[in-house]
Parts: sequence; structure tokens; C-alpha cells
Amino acid sequence: MAIIDDPSAYFQTKIYTGNGSARALTFDGNSDLQPDWVWIKKRAGGSASGHVVTDVVRGVNKQLFTNEVEAEESYTSVLTAFGSDGFSISTAGLCNTNTNTYVAWNWKTGTSFTNDASGTGIGSIDSAGSFNNDSGFSIVSFTGTGSAGTIKHGLSSAPSMIIQKSRTSALNWKVYHKSLGATKYLNLDETGAAATASTIWNDTEPTSSVYSVGTGNTNSSSVNYIAYCFAEKQGYSKFGSYIGNGNADGTFAYTGFKPAFVMVKASSASSYDWVMLDNKRDPFNVADESLYANLNSAAQTSNNTDFLSNGFKLRSTAAGNNGSGTTYIFMAFAENPFVAGNFNVATAR
Repeated sequence: MAIIDDPSAYFQTKIYTGNGSARALTFDGNSDLQPDWVWIKKRAGGSASGHVVTDVVRGVNKQLFTNEVEAEESYTSVLTAFGSDGFSISTAGLCNTNTNTYVAWNWKTGTSFTNDASGTGIGSIDSAGSFNNDSGFSIVSFTGTGSAGTIKHGLSSAPSMIIQKSRTSALNWKVYHKSLGATKYLNLDETGAAATASTIWNDTEPTSSVYSVGTGNTNSSSVNYIAYCFAEKQGYSKFGSYIGNGNADGTFAYTGFKPAFVMVKASSASSYDWVMLDNKRDPFNVADESLYANLNSAAQTSNNTDFLSNGFKLRSTAAGNNGSGTTYIFMAFAENPFVAGNFNVATAR
């Protein structure tokens, strides 16, 4: 398996301060990244503001909010363009109030696809989207049938994590994670523990060509859906689990790279948020500026975590990511692989 030497070609975090005027934002560094999925959250300033998600498949003026169950909304005052090395924003408080601070997480797909399931024999439900097999990320759009079925995800290997949301109905965000398996699911917009239901992923693990949906709210009849699918790639992405120890000398989670972004959720216990950390808001250890995918609240200083050369280590007793005996799932993306294809070795920061 080829190692991605430059993760910033596929994922980058952008932090910025709003100025109240429409403008283009570009990424740092040398890698040109045209983002196809942009996730923006206000960090501080003004009133509370939700997590706004925009992607190239739905269109630049179509927004979903990870902290809400509401259907897709249309705003022309948030994201206005996906740029060749960044993105453009307008003046909405969700993304650009003067003096407020923001963070944007950005992923690249790049290649469009459509699938007529009856014509290709791949899956049973028609789908369309955009994918990138190098980074193992795809965005998939489909219309639910109300009957258990399979959907082409566009990737060449089975997704390790799927985040799916209804576009046209007020339904929870559903999450599949390989550490939980297809009999269980989490809701991205809620704090609950992993739940069991055959109607979500049809108790069927994803394959290298399709993933499965049941008869529940991942596949309601005539409802439009969007799904973000991630296949694990060596040196770039990792989807795993760990058990917290409740100690400031906390659990170590191996990723095989220096993390740029980590999102963690307690899966064996309820009432815990989806903790989001990155290397731009906290360029030095410990990383502690936490945002929560299920909340519209401003950034908080908690969930202390060290980003190391080959993983991350918990440095807090906070139950949100290191409760004693609690199992957590995580998704992580790289700043640098531990050992790149050019044999450069990542160092801890």
C-alpha cells in the first residue's frame, strides 16, 4: 500500500478571523487543495453558532448542521465558492462576523461518478457523488427506497467510517464505524452511546464497492441523503478505538502518523460529546481547545491531548475522551506520516 507523503494535499485545517466582508481564503503551505467538503465552526466571539457543512455534490449554497437534525438549508451568505487552494465566504455570522474567530476543516475528493444500479449491477440503489481513492474519501448522494439495499460508495476499499444525513427530512446524523460494526450506530448530533438496530446498516458490513442501508432513517422512502465515506489509508487516516484510563497519564491511541485532526466519541457510555481537536488551533502540545460536533457552543479548554509522531495520548481525566473503562471510537487525519515514502521520519511536536 502506497503511503501518502503529503497529507495536506487531501486534508487541511484553516483558522481565520472574520472581517465582515466577502473574501477568499487560501490554505497554508505548498499543497494546493481544492476542498470538496468544508466544515466551518465559529470558535469564539458573538452569539453561539452551529457547525455548518457544505460539499461539492450538494452545491456551494446548500448547508447542513452537524449539531442539528434539521433538513438541508440554502444560504447564499455562507460559502460562495470552492477555490483551487481554499474557499470563498460571504458575510454570515456562521462564517465571517467581524473579529470573531473560526476554524474550517477541509477534505478533497475530486472525481465525479454516477451509478445506475440496475445498469451496472453495483448496488441496488442509484447513487452519485465524488471520490478520491488515494485518500479514501467519497461523498455520496442517493434517494431512499424504504427497502433494505446497497449503495455504491465510489471507493476501491471498504469504508471504515460513514457519516450520513437526510437532506430533505429532519432526521439524525447516522454514523457507522468499523470498531462498532454494522449492527450498531451513533448519532453525530447527539451524546448517546452506540445503539443496536438492524434497520440502520442492515447488519451488513461495507464492501469494497457498496455499503448497506436498512429500512430505518438511513433509507426512508423518497428522502434524499448525503453520505461522507472514509476508507483507512496508511500514513493519512486512521479509524480506531481505545479504552480510557481516567488518568492524566492517559491512554495512547496509535495512528501511524502525527495527527492534524482527531475526533473522539465515547461509544460505551452516554452523555458525552463528539470532541474535535486539531493542530492549527493548538500548534503545540497539549492540544486542548475543544469543539464539539453535536454542540453550537464556543471552544472550550479541556480534553487535554498530546499529538505525537505516531498517534495521540490523552493527558486529562476528562470523561469526554478518557473516562476510566470507557470505550471511545475515533477518526484521525495526518499532518505527517510516521515514516513517509521518502523515508523522512515524523517527529513529535
